[in-house]
Amino acid sequence: MSETVWIKGSDLHFENENYTGNLCARMMHADGKPYHTFRTASVRVEGENISFKNCTFENNAGSGADAGQAIALYLDGTNISLEKCVLKGHQDTLFLAPVPEQEFEKDGFLGARRREMGREYVYYFKDCIIYGGVDFVFGGGTAYFDHCTFVSNEPGYVFAPSTPADVKRGFVVTDCDFICEEGIENYSCYLARPWRENGMVEILDCSIGSHINPVGYDDWGKDHEKIRFYESGSENAECRADFVRIV
Repeated sequence: MSETVWIKGSDLHFENENYTGNLCARMMHADGKPYHTFRTASVRVEGENISFKNCTFENNAGSGADAGQAIALYLDGTNISLEKCVLKGHQDTLFLAPVPEQEFEKDGFLGARRREMGREYVYYFKDCIIYGGVDFVFGGGTAYFDHCTFVSNEPGYVFAPSTPADVKRGFVVTDCDFICEEGIENYSCYLARPWRENGMVEILDCSIGSHINPVGYDDWGKDHEKIRFYESGSENAECRADFVRIV
């Protein structure tokens, strides 16, 4: 069994590193409780002004159906950037702090740090490839994805934002490609669903494959008036959900 690699500090740069882990939510921790989501990370990064280039982050615990949540990379800080990196996982591949204010179930946020009011949580991704199935990019941070590729490797949802109501930008996705591995059926995936009601995703000038359901988004039972999902200028995008704002 692997252990989480912790990286803490500021003004750090990493290049050509490869990280692999296999922790998953359904495993039992030494404290007698399941790992749950936030103790499964292959790599956990906390700090500011930290960059990664040509690095690989992987959690190979298995499919979401078999392993449940299994984070490859957990980011908690501001001005953390990834360039030409590869992230591999299935369910909950990439977490972008903070967690929501309240958990839905007991121990749901076990191992996670709570949001610090007044602190910025901002992340940048350029020319990265991110693999996953269910909610494989999730959290409450502000994140900018530029020319990235999102690869669905099982039916599910790409983004699961929990953007706080007082934060103006959630996940901003520009000039990116949404593709899938062989065997993933048409319309079996969605661009996003809101982990919390104010979750925000902006899909701008992207290319969207036929594995994405024409509805585009799932509401996850949330209030449509509070969900902030936007789409503009994307190739093959239909996005017919009634709570999608076309900008």
